[in-house]
Amino acid sequence: MYPFLFTHVLTRIDPERAHHLAFEVIRALPRLGLGGIAHRFTRPRTDIGVDTLGLHFDSPFGVAAGFDKDGHAVLGLGRLGFGHVEVGTLTAIAQPGNPTPRLFRLVRDRAVINRMGFNNNGAAAAVDRLTRVRASRHRPVLGINIGKSRVTAVEDATADYLVSTRALAPIADYLVVNVSSPNTPGLRGLQELDQLAPLLTAVREAAGGTPLLVKIAPDLTDEEVSKIAGLTVQLGLDGIIATNTTLSRADLSTDPTIVAAAGAGGLSGAPLYDRSLAVLRLIRAAVPADLCVISVGGVETAAQVAERLAAGATLVQGYTGFLYRGPLWARQINRGLDTLLAGRPTDSRNPIRR
Repeated sequence: MYPFLFTHVLTRIDPERAHHLAFEVIRALPRLGLGGIAHRFTRPRTDIGVDTLGLHFDSPFGVAAGFDKDGHAVLGLGRLGFGHVEVGTLTAIAQPGNPTPRLFRLVRDRAVINRMGFNNNGAAAAVDRLTRVRASRHRPVLGINIGKSRVTAVEDATADYLVSTRALAPIADYLVVNVSSPNTPGLRGLQELDQLAPLLTAVREAAGGTPLLVKIAPDLTDEEVSKIAGLTVQLGLDGIIATNTTLSRADLSTDPTIVAAAGAGGLSGAPLYDRSLAVLRLIRAAVPADLCVISVGGVETAAQVAERLAAGATLVQGYTGFLYRGPLWARQINRGLDTLLAGRPTDSRNPIRR
């Protein structure tokens, strides 16, 4: 049913409008009293949970930042079977993001180009809403992803991140410092170690006991990835999220004129799969076994999630696959993992690695 709907209906609607329509339906699930029914249908049938960051995740599969920028649909997404929802990216100062159109489908590649630009209503506006989410008994693990406000100069980035940290760390199950979006000028430069180290140190101190992770780009060199992994350990952070979207347009099947017409922005989806997996392996080789590594990039199927777990991911996230798989995507992943993980030895950190 969903493939027909996607092919014949949704592809004729502007991608951002289609996202908002689907988002409102997901957001409404708990309010309509349908959340419990949906969750019984979508949750894992077996114990595929993961314990990490001092938290329990019912499923290792969650929603990456970007889908729910302001935290309006956390409960609905949890009812659809996602083990965690990462809200954001939230910034200290509310901002509308880049001009539209800013979201483009590359259907032949099962990919998306976006230059959304951290459109959100600001960290302060999210506090009351996410406090209510945090108090709900029927919620997934709540991650909050923070970034630099566009109007803030790079040299003032730390102070900007600290505004968001102080507002949001007390209500987050875990907090993520995003220094890897390609759509905020100067942001990726913060991945350079001489800028990254003082930023992460300041945020870690302000976050108190809230687990802190850093999200990195796939376009870093292998050496840069390894150095950031080492810095993460050195600073005592709790984990790494790898990876964000890519600036690369290599090896796409989509007509080059369509790709060129889409313009600048980060590419996500299936073309990112191999690089994201390679970055995961680099990180896992450089960090202790108990460090949380969340892998994201190009994942669509349960078998691909299982491959990430086997390669060392503690948890796995997705976003673009939602567009191509539909609202029962998390259910498909959970059911597949129920089968793939059946009878395998487990540990408290990762349900598939031997």
